[in-house]
This record gives sequence, structure tokens and C-alpha cells, in this order.
Amino acid sequence: MADDPTRSALGALPPPPRLARRLVYLGTPAAAVPPLEALVAAGFDVALVVTRPDKRRGRRAEASPSPVKAAAQALGIPVTTDVAEAAGVGADLGVVVAFGQILRAELLSQLPMVNVHFSLLPRWRGAAPVERAILAGDARTGVAVMGVAEGLDEGPVYAEVAVDIDPAETADELRARLVAAGSSLLVDTLRSGLDAPVPQEGEVTYAAKITPADLELDWTLPATDLDRRVRVGGAWTTWRGERCKVWRAHVADVEVDGPPGAIAGTAVRTGAGALALVEVQPAGKARLDAEAWLRGARPGPDERFGA
Repeated sequence: MADDPTRSALGALPPPPRLARRLVYLGTPAAAVPPLEALVAAGFDVALVVTRPDKRRGRRAEASPSPVKAAAQALGIPVTTDVAEAAGVGADLGVVVAFGQILRAELLSQLPMVNVHFSLLPRWRGAAPVERAILAGDARTGVAVMGVAEGLDEGPVYAEVAVDIDPAETADELRARLVAAGSSLLVDTLRSGLDAPVPQEGEVTYAAKITPADLELDWTLPATDLDRRVRVGGAWTTWRGERCKVWRAHVADVEVDGPPGAIAGTAVRTGAGALALVEVQPAGKARLDAEAWLRGARPGPDERFGA
């Protein structure tokens, strides 16, 4: 979820109040809906929701609201896309969850803010912490409630909780667990008060946005690496010159003869080991069970993925 790193141009920002009851909430995607709902259910006064403008979700579709806007409207909370309005509603604190826009110094000097970030800082500062943790093979990650300060996710941490990463879970599954943990952590932290944040310590790593290149299945890599790319979502390769997506797969304890990309049943040879395909999506078609795809494709003895 990718969540939103928030930066300012100020070296020193006013500290947030210890106890805040009136809030402005800034968020956009579906992952930012549960924290909003949790704040409202806990009795916090969310005076305003700031989100990104409506957008088209398909080529011919009409513009539709962000998930956070739809949720706010259902809760009867005023909504705006003008970030500057956040400073004019008498709020004690701004809460940022995957907003998707840099917050300017002028606003941060008027309204202290905290950010819910889905990693154990300072590991995976930036836009795609969930995906990067999976791609790196991390055994655990977490969620933090941090102060918004100058720099990319450099603020002090008020509270955090660690979450183990299941070796088979997808980014969407992990994100859902982090969102649930983060929603509870946010409510508990604001209820108990924003006391004595802890500066971040340790090695800093950055979670750049995921690009198509990050998700290409390079069959010369080990099967474990390719499995992680599939788990992130949107992994792809080529088959007969066209792009083919792989939605589900797992490392297989079998041997496949031939060069990387060679096929034996649903197993594909990699640089180390084999990857068993479970669900694929050929170009221009719907998702298919890998065995059903195999029956239709009928690979020749010398055909392989990525060729």
C-alpha cells in the first residue's frame, strides 16, 4: 500500500498536542479506510477528510471517488481535495495514511501531523514498504505511528508493532494484516497520548515505487526470488512474444531440464530450482488455472518463457 511518505521544508515543526480529539484525516486508497473508520468508532471528532481528486478507474469509466472519499461520505464527514483547507477547521492534529501527496511546510507549521507507516522504521522509508519487504525476503515488518518531520519518513516514532511475514502470503494479504494492526495502534496511541517519541535508529533503507521492471520474471534468477515477485502482484513474463502475467505460483521441489524458462508440466526452470505456476493470464485473456492454460497452449519441446 503503498503508503505515502510525507515531507516538509521545515527543519523544526510544532509538536503535536499530547491528547488530540478533533482531527483532520488525509488518505486516499482502500488501505486508508479502516484507520478512518476506527477513529470514528473510537469517538474521535474527524472534522474533515482530505483525499485525492476523483479519477477514472478504466478507459471509458466515469470518474469515481477514492475509497476514502466514499467512506467519509458514508460516515457523514465533509470531504475536500484542497489540502489547504485542513488548517481551517480547528483541528488539533492531522492523521495521514497513504494520502499520496507531499504536504507543504505552510500547512505543517499550522497543523501538527502524524503518519501511519507500514514498516519498522528506518527500514523501508518511502512509497512501497510492503512490497519491498516481500521482495527483499524480510522475515518481519510492522507498522509505526510517526511524527511528520522534515525529510522522507524521518520523523520520530510514537509507537510501533512488529508483524511476522508468512513466507507464502501476498502483498495484499500482508497489507491487510498491517492495516488492521495499524488501525488499532493508531487509536490506542492517540487515546494514551503522544508522549516522548523515539528517534529512528538503525540502517536506513528506501522503498521506491514498484515499476514493471521490478515485476518481470527473469528466469535466470533463483525460484525463491521469482516467487517473491509473484507474491507482490502483477508479475509478468513473455510467452510466444506476448506478455503473460503470473498471479499465483510457488517454489517447486522438482527438476526441469533445459535452459531457464523451460517448461515441464506447470513447472518452469529458473536459475536455481523450479517455479510451479498456479494461475496465469495470457495476453488479452482472463486469468486461468495453469493446467487449463497448459492444455490450450500445448508448448513445443523447445518453447520456453521469456524467449
